[in-house]
Amino acid sequence: MNDMVIDFGIVARSGQDPIEFKSGETIFDTGDEGDVAYVVRSGTVEIKFEGVVLDTVAQGSVFGEMALIDPAPRSAAAIAQGDVEVVPIDKRTFLFLVSEAPYFALNVMRLLARRLRNMSD
Repeated sequence: MNDMVIDFGIVARSGQDPIEFKSGETIFDTGDEGDVAYVVRSGTVEIKFEGVVLDTVAQGSVFGEMALIDPAPRSAAAIAQGDVEVVPIDKRTFLFLVSEAPYFALNVMRLLARRLRNMSD
């Protein structure tokens, strides 16, 4: 489970509009171009690779964060579990969030490190 929770007051000030997905819809798929991360505003998202659930991301948490630092194709799929609302975080928004909440970047790095450790286990 993702333990990084985002303050939606800061995200709201970034000017990004939320996007809604219905249960079972694919938010992004393995191999898709990645240029944004997402914050879950409501609902739950499963991160899957070849049908195996790698992580479950809940309200207030980030997923797809590798796209902010690496332009490589997506390494996993993100699937809405129930109705979901997410807020896209592009590079401009990421820089805004870091300037408004300096620990945001550190939390993203911790999240990346945790996910890398989980994959090697």
